[in-house]
Amino acid sequence: MMNARSGIACLVVVLLAVAGPTWALEPVGPASEVVLQLLREQGDGEPTAEDLIDALNRFTVGLYQVGQYAQMGTAAREALNLSERDLGQEHPKTLAALNNLATSLEKQSRYSKAEPLYVRALEARERTLGRDHPDTLVSVNNLATLYYAQGRYSEAEPFLVRALEGHERTLGKDHPSTLISVDNLAGLYYKQGRSSEVEPLLLHALEARERALGQDHPDTLASVNNLAGLYRAQGRYGKAEPLSIRALMAREQILGQDHPDTLISLNNLALLYDKQGRYGEAEALYVRALEARERTLGRDHPDTLASVNNLADLYRAQGRYIEAEPLHLRALEARERMLGEEHPDTLQSVNENRKGINNTKDFKEMPE
Repeated sequence: MMNARSGIACLVVVLLAVAGPTWALEPVGPASEVVLQLLREQGDGEPTAEDLIDALNRFTVGLYQVGQYAQMGTAAREALNLSERDLGQEHPKTLAALNNLATSLEKQSRYSKAEPLYVRALEARERTLGRDHPDTLVSVNNLATLYYAQGRYSEAEPFLVRALEGHERTLGKDHPSTLISVDNLAGLYYKQGRSSEVEPLLLHALEARERALGQDHPDTLASVNNLAGLYRAQGRYGKAEPLSIRALMAREQILGQDHPDTLISLNNLALLYDKQGRYGEAEALYVRALEARERTLGRDHPDTLASVNNLADLYRAQGRYIEAEPLHLRALEARERMLGEEHPDTLQSVNENRKGINNTKDFKEMPE
């Protein structure tokens, strides 16, 4: 089995194929040590500090793309420490490392740790780069997605609108960054019950991505997945199923079976089968998604708890109340602890748990 250090090295080799030349610096941790060694081996001279930091930032993005969020945080922290020391607190590469560290924390559901870093990056980018600079708009979008993840929809909306308008104005309507903003705003409108505004946004994003990026690009598959989710929620199952299967099959092939995005598609196909009463097919997918999320994200990650809740709902729909009850309780207790009592997911668990308790009571009192 590949050890952690050699795994880092292999990924860095791929990333450094597009990195710059060389540099001179003392590493501050295992990631920077490996990157520095590889750059010395590949370059003609001693690397510079700025190139080392740039390569570390690239490495961090690579870890994000493969869903390795804890390792991403470690590498981002090393890049941030180096960049603050050698380039200054408001250098663009420092702010990129700061943003990456915040993203790793958000992906691990450490929202209270991520927020001040996102705010610091946004304020510094506005001050040094301007309000409409692409990096500033990345920070605007990221702060919005953090608020969205916490159910703070009214706080997220003005940031999402600002990001979309800024991207359209500076990059154009079909630029990949603009389309990310389109997707994010559509997701918010869906959560707010503004269904009539959602489908045109998702269709525009999907068509533009297929045209510019290709059918199997990860961003295209995100649009496929999102449109399938909308159709499922609207009861348009015939439209939802081929899109759900397309997203899952492509993500399994391109990203791997345990990648977080693949597991989102797996869970969404299970939800579709569940809605159609195809309980046997749904259960197999729910169980697979839950086991993979527990293994890769941890027992208390929001995605894991969504899988716990979905499986509990499936059991309850089949009258399997004794199996459903402990899962509903687990989701409720973990969501209260991780997300807070007022988060929409927690409130959903409160409601589901009440239903579960009532159903379990009825089941236990049924005469023989």
